[in-house]
This record gives sequence, C-alpha cells and structure tokens, in this order.
Amino acid sequence: MSTVFISGATGYLGRPLTQLLVAAGFEVHALTRPQSIHKLPLGCIPVTGDALDASSFLDTVPLGATYIHLTGVAHPGPAKSAEFRTIDQASFHASLQAAGAASAAHVVYVSVAHPAPVMHDYIAVRRECEASLKESGLNATILRPWYVLGPGHRWPYLLIPLYKVAGLVPGWREGAQRLGLITREQMLAALVHAAANPPAGVRVLGVPEIRAASCAAASASQPAPSKNRRPSTLSA
Repeated sequence: MSTVFISGATGYLGRPLTQLLVAAGFEVHALTRPQSIHKLPLGCIPVTGDALDASSFLDTVPLGATYIHLTGVAHPGPAKSAEFRTIDQASFHASLQAAGAASAAHVVYVSVAHPAPVMHDYIAVRRECEASLKESGLNATILRPWYVLGPGHRWPYLLIPLYKVAGLVPGWREGAQRLGLITREQMLAALVHAAANPPAGVRVLGVPEIRAASCAAASASQPAPSKNRRPSTLSA
C-alpha cells in the first residue's frame, strides 16, 4: 500500500482527493487543524497541526511517503496579495521542510499556469515555490492549472466561447491551451494519477498534460472487457 501525506486535506481539492486516494487503496495521512478534524473523510489518518509551522507536524510525516501540498488561500484574487506570502508561501516552505525531513519519495505541488496577464503576485509566489522545490532535489510533480471549475468556481464557464475563438487563431492558440479551463474532476484524476505514478526528477504538467493525465487515470480505472462478453445490440 502506498502512503500519502496531504497538507490541506479539508479544502476544495484536498477533501475529495483524500476520499479518492483512500478508495484507491492509499494510506492517507491528512493534516488539519484540531477544529477541522470532523471535516476529514472517513478512512484517512488524521494529523493535527499548523500547516504554517513545520515543527507542529514534522514528526508525523511517514518516511518515504508521497507528500501532496494543497494548503493555500481560498478563492485567490488580486486583493489577497499579502496572504499569498503569509499563507501560500509560508505553508509551502513548511511542507518542503517536513517533506525533506521525511525523505519524501515524491512531492506533488499545485502551482498555476504562467505567464499570464493577471494575478501577478499570486503567480510570483507560485513560481518562487516551484524554484525552491526544484532546488530541494526531491522528486516532484508540479501541476499548473489556470482555473479549476467546480462548486463555487463556475463563473469562467462564461468564457468558453472566447476560448473556442482563441483556439482558432494561430497567434492565440498556445495561450488558450496553456490558460485553459479544467474541471475539478479532471484535476483530481490528474492528482491521483500523479500520486500513483511518481517520476524520477521533476515533472511539470500544464493544462494539456493535466487533461491527458486525467484521461489516463480514467482509462486505468476501467475494468478490462471480458472476452466472453457478447456485443450489445441496439433496438431502433
């Protein structure tokens, strides 16, 4: 059984990811604040601590585990630039310290697509965290979504017609693909696939690669067709 440690296990991605990993047979250690233990899915191993302070959970990360860092500001926006430093960056460095101390076999980090025309402070913090992760020498998967559609995160659906137009214009096509929209289901599938398939070195997944990884995860979860199964017939 593979072992995973998740920072941010009760969040927008963390809670459903924890559920999926437990269902897939992973031993999941989930970091959370004491007052949020009740939000953790059944089947995981609760770990109480402060995601901003590595000393509060440093000794609880299993040796050689895959470490998934998901702690960050909810609903990031330009007005939250200070929080990107005090929460996103601080929690990442705490995670990196803990992962290093546990000789983590693999670190999974959700960054953001870049370059991009907006959210400069947010992107700057994520790029600095990526650089620190690469310098750590740990095996890592860096995922770079732009916007993850899901509950409470649906307004970009209005932009889909613009994405379609941009995809037809040669000069805009690359940007439209790099800054494309993905669903929470695609992102979760890509995260499960990353946890199950650790790289040697550093692997970076942009939006096209996240979509491909989610498709690979979906294919891997499908049962093999029975050789004795008869073809289905359709009635008019």
